[in-house]
Amino acid sequence: MDPSAIVVHRRNPVCRVRFNRPEQQNAINDAVIRELHALLDSCEKDGTTIVVLEGDAEAFCVGADFTAFTAPESAANGAPAEYDPSPLYDLWLRMATGPYITVSHVRGRTNAGGIGFVAASDIVIADTTATFGLSELLFGLYPAMVLPFLVRRVGYQRANYLTLTTRAVDAQLATEWGLVDSSAESSGPLLARHLGRLSKLPGDGIARYKRFVSSEIAPLERYRDAAVTANREIFSDPANLRRITRFVEQGIHPWERHRAHGETSTARDAS
Repeated sequence: MDPSAIVVHRRNPVCRVRFNRPEQQNAINDAVIRELHALLDSCEKDGTTIVVLEGDAEAFCVGADFTAFTAPESAANGAPAEYDPSPLYDLWLRMATGPYITVSHVRGRTNAGGIGFVAASDIVIADTTATFGLSELLFGLYPAMVLPFLVRRVGYQRANYLTLTTRAVDAQLATEWGLVDSSAESSGPLLARHLGRLSKLPGDGIARYKRFVSSEIAPLERYRDAAVTANREIFSDPANLRRITRFVEQGIHPWERHRAHGETSTARDAS
């Protein structure tokens, strides 16, 4: 368990949160999900009106930490019985519907479940180093829980394209598609300008607006059960788990039959 999977800096009315797993390219694990839920609990109590989510210069978030799915018993018999994807969907749901403005500040690589954080955000700011991809289908998976949020942002066909091609798009194209709201070569000043404006909004107005949008315009709660069930099925498939295990333990991508002696890969190459 990470002692602190996130780092938090508060300056009312803004709470800035940074993923704190740089060696894993800020991959999502149980600690990340648990600590972010606890943070949102506190934000709802103390009147925070803006929550900014950030990674580091190399990666915003590359998706699920595959090492959680590589135990021999998991690869043979399906995902552990305690595996429950619903806390992650509920976290994104809280970002999309909670009584605060959620902002993702993206630099570097964003992939798979990292797109879920981006798509669940009210506003996305990126610099020109940012890339966005969905690589799940390479492993026989698909982004079941990401798709309701992503389709809301960019529409069905662009979400479909990202899923099927498994290739990342750059910040410019992501901005044209609406996945990113605003981008610049230096995103820090751009973020600061947005926070200056957003800080002027009253909390009660934000809360009322978010309640209306989430209930009448984009009811993401409607897709929760189907998305969670599909995700649980995907990560319980022994064939999928074998592909994940082979990649994490041997660095071999699912489409590779073999690799020459001494050639290596890392889990971040396609996660």
